[in-house]
Amino acid sequence: MNLKTSLRIQSNHFRANYQEPDIAKTLSNQIMPWFPLKAVDYIAVFIGTDRSTGDALGPLAGMYFEEMRPRNLHVYGTIHEPVHAVNLKESLLSIYKNHEKPYLIAIDACLGKSSSVGSIIAENKPLKPGLALNKQLPQVGNMNITGVVNVSGFMEQTVLQNTRLSLVMDMALEVAGILKQVDRQLTYSRHINTVKNMI
Repeated sequence: MNLKTSLRIQSNHFRANYQEPDIAKTLSNQIMPWFPLKAVDYIAVFIGTDRSTGDALGPLAGMYFEEMRPRNLHVYGTIHEPVHAVNLKESLLSIYKNHEKPYLIAIDACLGKSSSVGSIIAENKPLKPGLALNKQLPQVGNMNITGVVNVSGFMEQTVLQNTRLSLVMDMALEVAGILKQVDRQLTYSRHINTVKNMI
């Protein structure tokens, strides 16, 4: 497969295979214009559970990203403290209680076509978690990043539980790398704004 042909860019939608060269830099550059210019609390909400291999993408990415010690993005949802269907509403209430005007990035696993497995997708709109399993959950985020971990269409719960851990871990590392690049760019943007305000 020619990985370069897997990269697709639209103004509010970006998709690329997780093995795409420089995906972290490319994707972070594409989504930075979506972030508000005003100083707000930036929140990364990693959704999923460690009880299902495929659904562990979010918590794994959250753990990896937290280990990178971000300066501007607050982390909710890790392997040790996951944000999942049962505690999602409670977690969102906590975020809005503890952060002023939060801007949320929702990160989650998803299912899709066989040709899309391995794709990382960023969209400038809220995430609707639980759709693959027909769960009625609240929308999350101002934007979202999802990873297609397996094929949809039949026995989704079983498919998620039988997803290869190696794929999920590799994709989670790439998602964390994307957010690390975003965090660096936010640091630079805030520094520039501070200097401008001093002049």
